[in-house]
Amino acid sequence: MSLTHVNPVKEKLRQGKVSLGSWMQIGHPAVAEILAQAGFDWIALDMEHSDMSVRDFTDAARGMQGRGPHLPNGTLPLARVRENDTLAIRQVLDSGAWGVIVPLVNSADEAKRAVQAAKFPPQGIRGTAFFRGNDYGLSFTEYMEHANREGLVIVMIETKEGVESIEGILAVEGVDGVFIGPYDLSLSYGIPGKLSDPLMTKARKKVLEACRNARKAAGIHVVQSDKGALEATIEEGFTFIGLGMDTLFLDRSARETLQNALSAVKDR
Repeated sequence: MSLTHVNPVKEKLRQGKVSLGSWMQIGHPAVAEILAQAGFDWIALDMEHSDMSVRDFTDAARGMQGRGPHLPNGTLPLARVRENDTLAIRQVLDSGAWGVIVPLVNSADEAKRAVQAAKFPPQGIRGTAFFRGNDYGLSFTEYMEHANREGLVIVMIETKEGVESIEGILAVEGVDGVFIGPYDLSLSYGIPGKLSDPLMTKARKKVLEACRNARKAAGIHVVQSDKGALEATIEEGFTFIGLGMDTLFLDRSARETLQNALSAVKDR
């Protein structure tokens, strides 16, 4: 982490601009390199719904460095941690994450817990270490100041309770924005996968209005990331947008390539 630079993703969000990232579930640095070279602002390494370890995260973060739009740092590595847990948050930040995405935050108290884990005193309770995040101790004091100022804390809204508590969650100092997990949210409403259901539309509108009032970022995962879906998402007011994921990119490309090949050899 270069301590002379602002967090370019956080700066975009501060200015109300759209920041496009993606999700990574395959814990290999080559995947991180390829996604970074594509030019995403950020890649969220999904440690909640994959078998990715902290070491896998560190290797992937190294793979992104110097690749992508934000030189010299490259595409920024973020971590969707496995849970709202102090150790889980601390480990990925020590390993070089520029921010965390914290799942299943349902109340202001839970949002405060996430911020406390991500920030050094006096803003939080994060402990210090001599590891990759602070150049193995070479940037000890500077890193703590930089991390508190530029580290990104995004909390996920994935339940009815989270939607109902959105104003209190956004009022927590240190929360930079929220991120809707659309499929989990649909499960919470008892309409699994029905992302266009009126209940989901109402929930998104409530979250977006609260984000506008709090002047904080509204994020969402656009899993089926075609142009029309992205344009509609931006039009709604979302600015922190995750597009697809590595496994879907691989699956779609493989299927499309094979289908094209099969059509070429048909009847031969």
